[in-house]
Amino acid sequence: MRVVLSGGGTGGHIYPAVAIARQCEAENPDSTFLYIGGTRGLESKLVPQENIPFQSIDITGFRRKLSLDNVKTVMRFLKGVRTAKKMLKEFKPDVVIGTGGYVCGPVVYAAAKLGIPSVIHEQNAIPGLTNKFLTRYVDTVAVSFEGSEKAFSGAKRVVYTGNPRATTVAQASRDRGFATLGVPMDSRVVLVVGGSRGAKAINKAMVDMAPMLAKLEDVHVVYVTGDSYFDETREAIRSSLGTMPNHLHVLPYVYNMPEVLACTSLIVNRAGASFLAEITSLGIPSILIPSPNVTNNHQEANARTLEGGGASLTMLEKDLTGQALYKAIAGIMNDEAARKRMAEASRKLGKPDAAEVLVSEIRRLAAGR
Repeated sequence: MRVVLSGGGTGGHIYPAVAIARQCEAENPDSTFLYIGGTRGLESKLVPQENIPFQSIDITGFRRKLSLDNVKTVMRFLKGVRTAKKMLKEFKPDVVIGTGGYVCGPVVYAAAKLGIPSVIHEQNAIPGLTNKFLTRYVDTVAVSFEGSEKAFSGAKRVVYTGNPRATTVAQASRDRGFATLGVPMDSRVVLVVGGSRGAKAINKAMVDMAPMLAKLEDVHVVYVTGDSYFDETREAIRSSLGTMPNHLHVLPYVYNMPEVLACTSLIVNRAGASFLAEITSLGIPSILIPSPNVTNNHQEANARTLEGGGASLTMLEKDLTGQALYKAIAGIMNDEAARKRMAEASRKLGKPDAAEVLVSEIRRLAAGR
């Protein structure tokens, strides 16, 4: 099977596409891939590391206010469609899959115009602008949250698959996670992550909270700052404490996140849909801090879904302080019965077979060509 993947901007769009490729390979080792991403997105760095052939087009998103930049975006979109058509004609895919981000627009639209079967996968509880636009052109819309099918009333076909990233993470090695972090086996690990690029507000709260963490007994706190925030955050914590204590681990990025998640007892993170799929596939309780800087406030909608299921606490960024975050973490880690209830609720919301379900739909479309 020949598959084109497209998704970009953040890890939340990229990693599901990679998970789809890995599941296709597992089911059909002869599968071949082309990943079409943006020239400026994180995918240009991450996808080649996965040994997936990568090509790029130049595309930007629309501004929500009237702007000359939107005229330029339309021109880039039309040029992107022409470029994508050329790439698709050369590669001759059986199916094209978009996992979100602006780059999917011209790629999936080009596939539809060429009569190539196409799928879009919506990770969030509230659809993004690109997927809303593509709904009328694709053969299948796949959704991550059960019940969100109704948001795609104009689609030819909508299926609830879950997020394929869940399958990748569900198979991760817990022992490798402990080895990566360099902490004793069976330690209690609290993982704090600000998203693939980091988050300034969470960094500040983490620095303010650092002196309080020694009060948590037998807990290792791992903080992933994001590359751009690493040096200043680590130095701020060192200045505050005088040294970096053994129970606190500050890292710029984690490339084997599935293994680290597998050994995590509690996670504090944004509410990107792919990350939520990952943590529920492993049954990890969470404290979610939705980013307020996303379209339609979709991260809060994602977070409230987990909170409603008893798997998480939601803390809005406007309420985030070091003291408030420490109180929430301590409340869970000092009550093992409550933590286990949250873990079980998280596991019930997970869909570890998501990649298998989605690839089954992809194979159905490819077979019908």
